[in-house]
Amino acid sequence: MQDPDPTMQSLAREEQDDLLTKLTGLAEKTFPSLLVPPSPTAHLSAMLELKAGVGGSESSLFLTEIMRMYTRLAQMMGWQAVVVTNSTTDHGGTKDAVVEIKGEKVYDMLRWESGVHRVQRVPATEVNGRVHTSTVAVLVLPLVEDKGSEVDEDLFKMDEVRIEVMRARGAGGQHVNKTESAVRLTHIPTGITVSMQDERSQHQNRRRAFLVLRARLMDRKLTEEVTNRRDVRRSLVSSVDRSEKIRTYNFPQDRVTDHRIGLSLRNVASVMDGGGLQDFLDGLAKKHQDDLLEEAFNTL
Repeated sequence: MQDPDPTMQSLAREEQDDLLTKLTGLAEKTFPSLLVPPSPTAHLSAMLELKAGVGGSESSLFLTEIMRMYTRLAQMMGWQAVVVTNSTTDHGGTKDAVVEIKGEKVYDMLRWESGVHRVQRVPATEVNGRVHTSTVAVLVLPLVEDKGSEVDEDLFKMDEVRIEVMRARGAGGQHVNKTESAVRLTHIPTGITVSMQDERSQHQNRRRAFLVLRARLMDRKLTEEVTNRRDVRRSLVSSVDRSEKIRTYNFPQDRVTDHRIGLSLRNVASVMDGGGLQDFLDGLAKKHQDDLLEEAFNTL
């Protein structure tokens, strides 16, 4: 670039720009990927457990919208979403639900959704126009693929599970209170209990219950592993705590805020429709990657 010939100076500048571009790519993408190990859970799908929190009927209505948000996201991503259980209320809301979402890297993308989602808006039944606050608790579990066997030797042994059958409860019908189709499993070492009665047969409820039990035990195992690792302890373990408010959906101000990364978007409708949710997922994934990279540098 110090050559007196202008042509050589121009060529040198072009070469410098090209080299800087390549160096930036190496520093921002290639080098970090070499330091951070591949995710051991990239192959896992996810099971979402949603429960209405404070706010009464408004909370159950918001849960229905949150469930739709995740199913819409699944459609956009090419994933398969199935509502496994759905306990509805008389006014059209949902008291609790379980949704299975299957696809590539589903668990890794959705794991940060665990926590309390808070909505602030004026309910349809509010005559004075006051803004109410309601919550929905979301727990994202790793979905272990059903291979046709109830027992997963890596997670539990059959003699550790107490199996109880009972009559299903419901609004009525010829099967209600006539056959013992409902199933309840209790994993004795951990005290984890799973009840399933949505399917028509005891066999189907038993299979579903074991699927949920494996998911919860896998979640427990992964949480214990990351608790023993310093790199993601604060970001993952705290997110699994259902008492933590992770995101606020403020309808009057048309704003959604994720409190963990300080990101706010002014388009509630886009987020609730699934598309805008991707911005939050990308931001949380980047934060996780940055935390892993920082930990890798600290151990060098």
